[in-house]
Amino acid sequence: MTAGLLIGAFLASIWAVVRIRAQVQTRLVEAAERGQRAETINAELHKQLEKEGAEAARLRIELMEAHRARAVAETRSDEAAKNLEAQRAQLAHAEQELAKVFQALSGEALKTNNEAFIQLAKSSFETLHAEAKAELKHRQQAIGELVRPLEESLKRYEEQLCQIERSRQSAYGGLDQHLQRLQQETGNLAKALRSPTVRGRWGEMTLKRVAELAGMVAHCDFVEQPQVETDEGRLRPDMVVHLPNGRQIVVDAKAVLGAYLEALDTPDESRRQEQLRRHAAQIRSHMEQLSAKAYWSQFPKAPEFVILFLPGEHFLGAALDQDRTLIEDGFARRILLATPTTLIALLHAVVYGWRQELLSEHAELAGRLGKELFDRMVVLAEHLGEVGQALGRSVQAYNKAVGSIESRVLPTARKFKELGISAEKDIPPLEPIELAPRPAPPAE
Repeated sequence: MTAGLLIGAFLASIWAVVRIRAQVQTRLVEAAERGQRAETINAELHKQLEKEGAEAARLRIELMEAHRARAVAETRSDEAAKNLEAQRAQLAHAEQELAKVFQALSGEALKTNNEAFIQLAKSSFETLHAEAKAELKHRQQAIGELVRPLEESLKRYEEQLCQIERSRQSAYGGLDQHLQRLQQETGNLAKALRSPTVRGRWGEMTLKRVAELAGMVAHCDFVEQPQVETDEGRLRPDMVVHLPNGRQIVVDAKAVLGAYLEALDTPDESRRQEQLRRHAAQIRSHMEQLSAKAYWSQFPKAPEFVILFLPGEHFLGAALDQDRTLIEDGFARRILLATPTTLIALLHAVVYGWRQELLSEHAELAGRLGKELFDRMVVLAEHLGEVGQALGRSVQAYNKAVGSIESRVLPTARKFKELGISAEKDIPPLEPIELAPRPAPPAE
């Protein structure tokens, strides 16, 4: 009854661990996907902003050119107006000169023709004035037609610039929102990692992922959390890796994050250094506790050391910056500090050893199969020799039968035809077989 309760409790704990691990892994994957989506959107927004900036620069250049063309057109219009005013001044001056001439003339003839001459001059002046006015109006229309497209282009460019500016502000607003969401997700992840239970599950999942990346398969190349009974109680390392020839390596994962996260959140440099020193002290404490468990005594086939796995290179790097003797002291205590990179390299060596072991087993099996195949080939050669001998005897018997038919049966049968017995077909000749079966080579 007690064993059944223990087994039920054990299965319930395994189910709870698997459920918590799946939830944490799902949250981590969702956070990573959200971070990747935010980075992708950020890159796309930057590309769009660069494209719109280039378009705005091009529009500014065209706007400057339009302003320059408009200034040239206005200059030409001013010059035409000045020319018209000069012509008007010349006409007025001519009119004054004519008036002076008319006043200077004397005589009755001048008086008689004065009115007609003034009328003619007035008519000429009005004609010239009308022509000048028409020419000025024509030039003003031409200048207006020249300037109108420029004004429309300027308005269109200004509208496009406003649209680009609105798009830029909207894009920056969206980018700020994505960054805020990413910061919030990062904060939630950091809060979750402050929980010892979540940190432990994350370290175990990272350890399993590293083993799978090295090409290992669970329950075949490694076992997770095997239990051993000792005098001091039950011990359960996070992983036991199987080696060729029945050997084992014990791996224990520790996600030491408390002081490290505090150091990252602290703006004060002295406070940060204090937290990093506490982080190094926590790793040393875990190393001493793991050494005291002496897993190599509980697993006789394991070497006399245990791997302490840290789920990040930066965790070990920050600790070594504060305590440079961690690795040496770990060796002295039979503890090997490992990160994902170093553990993958070690597990690749284990996988290579397994491959060499399989190659050795395959070579031995190939030798046995080769010997068995050779023995079977000997038996087959013997059978083929017997078949060849039987074929030779059959050929000899066939040739004897053909000779007997040719010498004893066919001469008598052909006499029936000489006696007038008709037949649709003649008796075909029977040829003896001259080929003999090839003798089988002797088995060496």
